[in-house]
Amino acid sequence: MNGMKQGGWRAFGLLLTLLFAAGALWAQAPTGPLPPKPGVPVQQPPKNEIKVQVALVTTPVTVRDGRGEMVHSLDAKDFRVTDNGAAQKISHFDLGGDPISLVILVETSSRIEPLAPEIRKTGILFTQTVMGPTGEAAVVGFNDSVDKLQDFTSSADQIENTMANLGTGSSGLKLFDAMAVGVEMLTSRPQATAEKPGRRRVMLVLSEGMDEGSEKQLGEVLRQAQLANVTIYGVGLSTTRAEFQSKPKPPQRPNLPVGSVPPPPGVPATPTYEDNYRYGGADLMAAVIWAVQHIHEKVKGNPVELAAAATGGAQLSTFKDRSIENAIDEIGGELHSQYTLSYTPADADATGYHEIKVSVIRNDAKNLKIRARPGYYLAPPES
Repeated sequence: MNGMKQGGWRAFGLLLTLLFAAGALWAQAPTGPLPPKPGVPVQQPPKNEIKVQVALVTTPVTVRDGRGEMVHSLDAKDFRVTDNGAAQKISHFDLGGDPISLVILVETSSRIEPLAPEIRKTGILFTQTVMGPTGEAAVVGFNDSVDKLQDFTSSADQIENTMANLGTGSSGLKLFDAMAVGVEMLTSRPQATAEKPGRRRVMLVLSEGMDEGSEKQLGEVLRQAQLANVTIYGVGLSTTRAEFQSKPKPPQRPNLPVGSVPPPPGVPATPTYEDNYRYGGADLMAAVIWAVQHIHEKVKGNPVELAAAATGGAQLSTFKDRSIENAIDEIGGELHSQYTLSYTPADADATGYHEIKVSVIRNDAKNLKIRARPGYYLAPPES
């Protein structure tokens, strides 16, 4: 028993000795970080840097001759592409062959009820004319809400059935929110590179071209669409059954909003008319640049027309001789007859607006009309 007591006292004494030693060391420890040893560099904390880079820029290029016919005889060597004035190396070139990933964005508000029977017949046009044999499509409807009616599928029957059974709902028009959903869906589809084929990302909007109540702003949607290489086309549903049956009014000079670019008198209204995107003082490209620089500000004018110009697409109205079916057919014909050019920008880190210019370097280039996307915007990194 005495041995056990003596052993316990020895253990207790050893514990007290260790506690006193630890206290002495704690008192001698510096309160700040340990100074570096001589000759050893001070380790710096990692910098919180966010670099904005664009891995690939793809632009659709539509080329027509003086008669308005599509030109199919060009090769990659016939094009010159500049990004902010610097010539770029084309890494992928195609003429209407890359398969299409299509989002059909259709207004389902009660406002277009008179046009619903005509819209329900368009499914076969989307599958046969726009998608083609290798394409895929998804359908998104919008009114007060945004509804994914059909996810991406290559089944023509599913797309045609979805369009044939299209219903209408409230009078809401959350166009920008629906466009944002479409861009997000297309971002998941693979893009073409120099090493492997991919898909062209296309959104086709059937709408009156108005927005009410969206949380997103148009500039925000356009910026994302440009960075995701999404091409936007529009079929304007700006006419209602009442307007079709209304008495003709005397002709008046239109009060052009931003983004409205009709052709001059005597020139037929076609989806390929271009005069540097200017008419009557309306500068569509200036509006595009302003919109993607001020993404939280409201943009005036026809938003679908502006989105089409910002991404290299086209907006087709349907209020005169062109029906909804004819408009979709024209868009499909253009998609399968246009060039696709891709490049990796040399100054991919440069923030701000990047202007894209595409030109044809052939002797007959002056007789050709070219339409391509005008550029894209890179936001500076967040601090």
